[in-house]
Amino acid sequence: MRIEFHPSRRSTVGAEWELALVDRRSGELTSVAERILDELRPEHDDSHPKIKQELLLNTIEVISGVCSTVPELSADLAESVRLVRSVTDPLGVELFSAGTHPFSTWYQQKVTDKERYAKLIERTQWWGRQMLIYGVHVHVGVDHRDKVLPILDALLIYAPHLQALSASSPYWGGEDTGYASNRALMFQQLPTAGLPFQFRHWSELERYVDDMFVTGVIDHFSEIRWDIRPAPHFGTVEMRVCDGVPTLQEVASIAALTQCLVDDFSARLDAGETLPSLPPWHVQENKWRAARYGMDAIIILDAAGNERLVTEDLGDVLERLEPVAKHLECTAELRGVETILQHGASYQRQRAAARECHGSLKAVVASLITEMREGLV
Repeated sequence: MRIEFHPSRRSTVGAEWELALVDRRSGELTSVAERILDELRPEHDDSHPKIKQELLLNTIEVISGVCSTVPELSADLAESVRLVRSVTDPLGVELFSAGTHPFSTWYQQKVTDKERYAKLIERTQWWGRQMLIYGVHVHVGVDHRDKVLPILDALLIYAPHLQALSASSPYWGGEDTGYASNRALMFQQLPTAGLPFQFRHWSELERYVDDMFVTGVIDHFSEIRWDIRPAPHFGTVEMRVCDGVPTLQEVASIAALTQCLVDDFSARLDAGETLPSLPPWHVQENKWRAARYGMDAIIILDAAGNERLVTEDLGDVLERLEPVAKHLECTAELRGVETILQHGASYQRQRAAARECHGSLKAVVASLITEMREGLV
């Protein structure tokens, strides 16, 4: 099977932000996505171009256009959220984004009535119905196909950094799981989800995809749900490792870090460098550590097994990428990572909100709603 990669202008950026719909009084998820999307749909169009449905009717997704800078991306997403609120506010529906809802149960949620979703649930059964999870996906443009796989492998080194920063799913079904990102381990239960294979050549990816089609595992490339994947039709590498995050500032910071990493790797490839990579077993261990411990994860840095606290390594990464951020006009957004380090990742803030209110998970939902409206600072 031949997979055509349609190159993009280098380091363009886009994002997809999954938002939960919550009843203002109870804090429970509410399945009103169809009503909201109907009201937002432009006349004579099937759907809004930037506000979309998702697997569950308690979810909508706001999607940016192809942006040159992260500030442009932020403004784009902010406008879509404003439009959504023009419909949800009068309905008594609030918005929040986190990897999971702290206490709503999966078996009470309604699945969107679309053939592709019905097929997913039919195949995956109990695990598919468990996908009461939310994420942020960041696309960064790549200007040549031969760069894609080396960039993907190099990004796997920084997947735990991004997972720790975005970790926001400590609770599941009303219980504290002990994990910073329960979503990370839930989502990988789906076929073709989880960590990507590390292919050296594009032809190896093509053979893998061909095998997936021949054996009936997938019907479309988009059904490969890796944590980081190529998006050949967009000409991007797509970072999908992140939990949903409650504030636009955090989305912007995650997008800036991802864009800077990809741009740096792209420039190094242009200069003839060989990009670093980790053995798959180290990548797998790092994912588990970041999911379990979040900001307290001690991650593996290289094939020699050297280790370091993820937050300490992030400090050096930010310093190294500062000139890249200046070039990409996202210096403030990249520095926003320091704000997350200062205030704690969402999983830490959620647990703090629960402690302050004697374990109340309704208070956690209220804090997530407030953060999305007001930001971190």
